[in-house]
Amino acid sequence: MIYPNEFEDKLGFVQIRQKLKAYCLSDSGATWVDRMRFSTEVDFIRILLKQNLEFLQILEKGEPFPSRYFFDPTEWIQKITLEGNWLEADEFLNLAYSLETIIACKAFLNKSKEIYPELYKLVEPVAVTASLAQSVFIKIDDKAQVRDSASPDLGRLRKKLRDEQARLRKLADQIFRTAVEEKWVPEGALPTIREGRVVIPLQAEHKRKLKGFILDESATGQTVFMEPTEMLDANNEIRDLEHAEKREVIRILKELTDEFRLQLPVLKTAFQFLAQIDFIRAKAKFSQEIHAEHPIIEKQPELVWYTAKHPLLYLSLKGKREIVPLNIELDQQDRLLLVSGPNAGGKSVCLKTVGLLQYMVQCGLLIPVSERSRVGIFQDILLDIGDQQSIENDLSTYSSHLRNMKTFIQSANSKSLVLMDELGSGTDPNFGGAIAQAILEELLRKRVWGVATTHYYNLKLFAGQRQGIRNAAMRFDDMNLEPLYVLDIGKPGSSFALEIARKIGLPQNTLQEAEKLVGKDLAGFEKLVRSLEKEKQLLTEKTKKLERHESELKQSLTKYQTLSTELETRKKEIINKAKEEASNLLKDTNREIEKTIRHIRANQAHKQETQKVRRNLQSLTQRVEPLPVKVEKRTEGDLKDGDRVRIIGQDSSGVILSIQGKNATVQFGELKSVAKLDKLEKITGTVEREIATKLRTSGINVHEKRTNFSDTLDVRGKRVDELFSLLDQFMDTAILLGQGELKVLHGKGEGVLRKVVRDHLKRYKEVASMKDEHIERGGDGITVIVLK
Repeated sequence: MIYPNEFEDKLGFVQIRQKLKAYCLSDSGATWVDRMRFSTEVDFIRILLKQNLEFLQILEKGEPFPSRYFFDPTEWIQKITLEGNWLEADEFLNLAYSLETIIACKAFLNKSKEIYPELYKLVEPVAVTASLAQSVFIKIDDKAQVRDSASPDLGRLRKKLRDEQARLRKLADQIFRTAVEEKWVPEGALPTIREGRVVIPLQAEHKRKLKGFILDESATGQTVFMEPTEMLDANNEIRDLEHAEKREVIRILKELTDEFRLQLPVLKTAFQFLAQIDFIRAKAKFSQEIHAEHPIIEKQPELVWYTAKHPLLYLSLKGKREIVPLNIELDQQDRLLLVSGPNAGGKSVCLKTVGLLQYMVQCGLLIPVSERSRVGIFQDILLDIGDQQSIENDLSTYSSHLRNMKTFIQSANSKSLVLMDELGSGTDPNFGGAIAQAILEELLRKRVWGVATTHYYNLKLFAGQRQGIRNAAMRFDDMNLEPLYVLDIGKPGSSFALEIARKIGLPQNTLQEAEKLVGKDLAGFEKLVRSLEKEKQLLTEKTKKLERHESELKQSLTKYQTLSTELETRKKEIINKAKEEASNLLKDTNREIEKTIRHIRANQAHKQETQKVRRNLQSLTQRVEPLPVKVEKRTEGDLKDGDRVRIIGQDSSGVILSIQGKNATVQFGELKSVAKLDKLEKITGTVEREIATKLRTSGINVHEKRTNFSDTLDVRGKRVDELFSLLDQFMDTAILLGQGELKVLHGKGEGVLRKVVRDHLKRYKEVASMKDEHIERGGDGITVIVLK
């Protein structure tokens, strides 16, 4: 049971549905979003969450899951179902594209069935084959036109139609030239089409000089459009052939529709899968946006959450400030939580976070909590909440809250979750507090789970003394009088009413009078609460500081042990190497000395020979002396913004976007990377030849690339994320092959794709200029690139 009827509106789940719809690729996927419902079946919920998680993993890994041609087949299915009806050529083409997408999804999941088992189960019933889509492509081309080869009769009719049209044009040209020579034709006029027939424009005063039929005239009446008698038969023949062609095309489309009618069950199953996978993809995209996780799902009611975040609040604050996560625990021992604290301190957000995340899970959505959180399944979620910014709710009466409480008491049980905001408010505090305490007592007796917020003093005392309910407070900075939005479980919170009134500037005598009216007991209780809160806050800060120091100490110890081990290993390596070198040097020295002695004896110590031997010994001495350390400095000043560089020792190249100190931001294709300047080298002619040589030796045939390279790149219909990689690959190949002029075909449209292409190409310093193609060859639908 979900209560009240406006439950989704009050918690903001309607906004989540809207976000999911925005992520859907088709209307049929959006229909699944509308059909999403709260469930109490734990096994079904686990399947939904697993599907969501598996598709989230696909997105996070960047795997190429098909995401094009997610069309809604509802109208197609209706047309196919009706006997004698048929689909148009463009509908068949989109249908075939969708079938190809379904087959591609099936192939992907078949290959990854062990990694994504729940998604694979969805595709198992899909029996559609590639032959069904192929039967469309055989008869319909990619421009949504029925092919001449679709039937022998159609091919014959179209050939005859083309012949007749050519004959008619020739005849029209002859008559037109004669009329021009006779100066019957207005200046600059040409043969044109009226009512599907070729006509000749004539000045009105010469209309009697040419035999034929007037089919139309200009707005001024000075020009008439005449079908000459000689062209009448040809125009009639063409009109008959066009009708015959249309009848044959309809016959072919009907025949193709009949084939698909036999496959209706297969089609419905296939498109149901496509809509469902579109819906799951939308859920995964939303999960990715809010950084959702898969918590542990418990069969029985339980609520133990770590770092929970309100998804809509998180999105609204994204980029502005960090949202404070919520840690909350309800178990069999303590099922109710009473949250108190100052106004605007986050009590209502805490309540809404609990309700919204629990509802999301039971609708099959991953939620932004730690994956070690435990989420139980409730049979009911009952809500009583008022939006303080809503005039309608501001005007709500206390009786409406009591009606809600009546429903809670009558309907709630040990598997229900109740959420009550500002419990007891709206009436005399003495009576309101008493009634609220009685309601809590009844809910505890029925072992109901829930969260309630309040300012009432008696309810805080009740929660501190009664088994089954716990106090909690929204932490508040009493020095700066600012909320901290942190939930502390185990103690009540102060409303800080007097402090906030003092900050606003109420007169001191007014505040003193208020303190007297409040009474010593209540004021003392408030002071005690604040004192405990302050002590706990100091203790928490000290604990965090100790944990941080302990963590740093562990890291230092680990680092020291690692370095010590590495030094010891390195020391042994150096000593062993030194011993080996010394041994080899000693052997060389002994051999040289023995050789010297023999040489002196053989030459009887002549002065000249002795000097020669001394020189040899000196060279041996130099081998033993330590080599001077040579320090090389790399000049970095020759690198600047816009230079094409590569990382030393690698072949991939990029463009320097900016230089800051000794670091440079470099664009490598679609990726930006920060690299040290002394690790980069500028690409010159020598380096380019070196890269080309490496490419050849590594198996890349430059000659073959030149042979297969086309100087025109067609990016029409591409998404922006596909566009950049295609442009970079095209430009890199063109630069490698030394091309002079290139063309990018992006179409006209609204000019968005043209702007994206040109902005991206400005990053290449090899681009000398960019311009539109000649108007007769495509105009601003094509960008012509001239390379330096």
